[in-house]
Amino acid sequence: MLIDTHCHIDVSEFDADRADVLARARAAGVEALVAPAIDSGGWEALLALCGSAPPDGPRLYPALGLHPVYLDSHRDADLARLETLVAERAVIAIGEIGLDHHVAGLDPERQTRLLERQLAIARAADLPVLLHVRKAHDEMLALLRRQPAPAGGIAHAFNGSLQQAHQYLELGFRLGFGGMLTFERSRKLRRLATELPLDALVLETDAPDMTVASHQGERNSPEYLPEVLETLARLRDLEPSEVAARTTANACEVLRGLG
Repeated sequence: MLIDTHCHIDVSEFDADRADVLARARAAGVEALVAPAIDSGGWEALLALCGSAPPDGPRLYPALGLHPVYLDSHRDADLARLETLVAERAVIAIGEIGLDHHVAGLDPERQTRLLERQLAIARAADLPVLLHVRKAHDEMLALLRRQPAPAGGIAHAFNGSLQQAHQYLELGFRLGFGGMLTFERSRKLRRLATELPLDALVLETDAPDMTVASHQGERNSPEYLPEVLETLARLRDLEPSEVAARTTANACEVLRGLG
């Protein structure tokens, strides 16, 4: 059993063949899939999709949040609506939320305020968070110490240092590894994946983005998650079944609603 802890299965890139993609993912061993939102305009459709998942596909779990890259589309009213939806609907986490200091033109102060408000919603609802962090790990870690996320969460597509990784672990987070791990050139990422304790890791695709090496230049898909698993197992000199069992258990421990 595999869990894709981060897959944007609701976006338009999957509109033409979503049911087929999900069926192939299930056939490949993906039993559950966490679908994080990026803006309020997609929340209702995401909830509807997860509530009517095809029977031959993985179980779908929605996370609701306001992604920092789409900062200009977010409004204060979205936060009030998020709080209401979280109270009324079955949501696995608050996400995708975070800080992005890589994309030009994103006001860092506005990002921080938005993140702080969403962390408060997560605390009040006792939900974990799915973090997007680019070129901002030190800032994120400092913020999490000031405004903790007691239910923990996942640092999605982790690409920080080993020291930063251990700081996230101390704060109750797991670290997401996906398609970039399958590229031989990802030496830093591969070193991290072998040096960190296996209990720290969860698997993800971030589909339709960040695809695996065998499908470079193509749309990513949750059906490719076994390639991430196989790469991680090979790097750690472990059986894929052992890595699958442990990463699935890790996901279930931090995303309690999966159980």
